Amino acid sequence: MRSSHASAAAPAHPRVPSETIAVWDPLVRLFHWSLVASFAVAWISADAWDDLHIWAGYAAAALIAFRLLWGLVGPRYARFSQFVRAPGAVAGYLKDLLAGREARYLGHNPAGGAMILLLLASLAALCLTGWMYTLDAFWGEEWVEETHEVLANLLLILVGLHVAGVALASLKHRENLVRAMITGRKRAPAFDDEN
Repeated sequence: MRSSHASAAAPAHPRVPSETIAVWDPLVRLFHWSLVASFAVAWISADAWDDLHIWAGYAAAALIAFRLLWGLVGPRYARFSQFVRAPGAVAGYLKDLLAGREARYLGHNPAGGAMILLLLASLAALCLTGWMYTLDAFWGEEWVEETHEVLANLLLILVGLHVAGVALASLKHRENLVRAMITGRKRAPAFDDEN
């Protein structure tokens, strides 16, 4: 008998289970989509609505602070210790990806873990430079404003790479990762998947 969260369709491959298991906890999912919203609001309001832009930046900064804490004390798949890998492991995963033999990971794969760190660091720097620009000491300093703009544009590129990586992994492993970040559930691991 299948669990209430099991897919009704039979697995596409005999080694691919149809049941799902909980992976992303509600706070990770709320953080993810709230950060998406705050970055989008900050981007859209950048030149038109200063107050909204500033508050979206503060919201992003608070979310990043929460995620750093949750990465230390949260459940298994939220913890940095579960998905942060050494640069050699990330390079090995990318090499396997190019060769078409990358493993499926129940949590974040090594490239996804590296992207999370890069996104968090870039967003933190973006928030810091935005905050600095509100201070009298840095008001009118071109390097602060230019750094803030460069970081915002870099983040658009990183977000694009992140979305492309999610789409690629979803296609290759026949798993809707966007839905997984909404429901918190992913397909149960097969015998050759990484936990």
